[in-house]
Amino acid sequence: MATVARGSAKRDSGGIRLLSQVTCPHCWERFAPEEALWISEHVDLLGDPRLGSDQHRRFLPSRFTVDGDAIDARGLACRSLACPRCSLALPRSLMELEPLFLSILGAPASGKSYLLTAMIWQLRDALPSDFGLGFADADPSANRALNDCEESLFLNPRESEILPLGGLIRKTELQGELYDTVNYGQQVVSYPRPFVFTMRPTASHPYYEKAAGLARALCLYDNAGEHFQPGQDTTASPATRHLARSRALLFLFDPTQDKRFRAACRGKAAGSAGDRDNRLSRQETLLNEAAARVRKFRGLSQSARDDRPLIVILSKFDEWSHLIGPMDDPEPWRRSGGSPVCGLEVDRIEDRSARLRELLRRYCPETVAAVDGFAEDVTYVAVSALGDQMEIDPATKLPGVRPANIKPYWATVPLLYALAKTAPSLIPRIKRRSSGSR
Repeated sequence: MATVARGSAKRDSGGIRLLSQVTCPHCWERFAPEEALWISEHVDLLGDPRLGSDQHRRFLPSRFTVDGDAIDARGLACRSLACPRCSLALPRSLMELEPLFLSILGAPASGKSYLLTAMIWQLRDALPSDFGLGFADADPSANRALNDCEESLFLNPRESEILPLGGLIRKTELQGELYDTVNYGQQVVSYPRPFVFTMRPTASHPYYEKAAGLARALCLYDNAGEHFQPGQDTTASPATRHLARSRALLFLFDPTQDKRFRAACRGKAAGSAGDRDNRLSRQETLLNEAAARVRKFRGLSQSARDDRPLIVILSKFDEWSHLIGPMDDPEPWRRSGGSPVCGLEVDRIEDRSARLRELLRRYCPETVAAVDGFAEDVTYVAVSALGDQMEIDPATKLPGVRPANIKPYWATVPLLYALAKTAPSLIPRIKRRSSGSR
């Protein structure tokens, strides 16, 4: 990747605009684009000292094709890149687009995987059609696990059957396909594998002429809830250190795991929080552990509050919506003033946030105290990844859902709000309508 220009961005020999510094989304090392390793293609070149015998060798090239691709030791053109420190593969978009890191954290069984699946599925439609943003997988193979979840929920061939929730999406594990293992001599390190997407203004976006500078590589981290338990973050498993580098944090709080919420919901509906045998947990301890790690990783004092947006997502709203209001609010964005794209109605989101905070303070005051002690900029959002179509399977007597009936509620709002706070040129805001305009 020969450099031919200087400044905040560089251009390689093919005229592609490169960043002056690239950030690896696995180990978070920063490096110049010309330092990137290439991944060999020839079958004889299997075996990498960092990644093991089944991985193609990484190398720093000395020969290139006329198109600027590296040539491996057996003469094959290579097209895949890797980090010079951890040797893990990098989507080529990360060489060109500024990364935007966002972290999602929550307790085991809080519904992170379901929410992330519904969120991304709906964003694939909403961002291009409503916000004028192209949204695509930066590397479909790296996002395969999430794509499989989307197909299970929204393209399921058994969509008319009542399917058990546990059978639709697998639980996020402490290891496996969402993690990569790297050998540093005697030290073996397991890194979380992020989901990476590209976001680019399209021709309908008001800042389309500035698309090259505004486009971002969105990196989302979804860890198993167990990773946030005390003692789980180590040098060998730095699975949550992305918390220090993320532009915003999304904390998923599951009210149905709180005994007081469950008592208020008992008997509300089939499969409700009060009737379902799901676990109870003290989720504020997880948030306190995350806060301690953030302060350590960012070099903050133990009394300091984080200055980044913290979005507290109250999950499974279909099971406790009767405590605050029905699930009939339209999505909080609209077109205004003849604009070809929508703006996010931040006032509506923040008005609802105040009501949700008060509800949570009533039932779980220790959680609100933990949130207030952790962050300065806090917003509460209620969501449902599946909607209110829970049913009891007559055969098993267990709660389930028909995929054809899944209707997420506000599932995209936490991420859209995070983008509006951290990348306002991409997601515009609009002011509240006056009473006379409705």
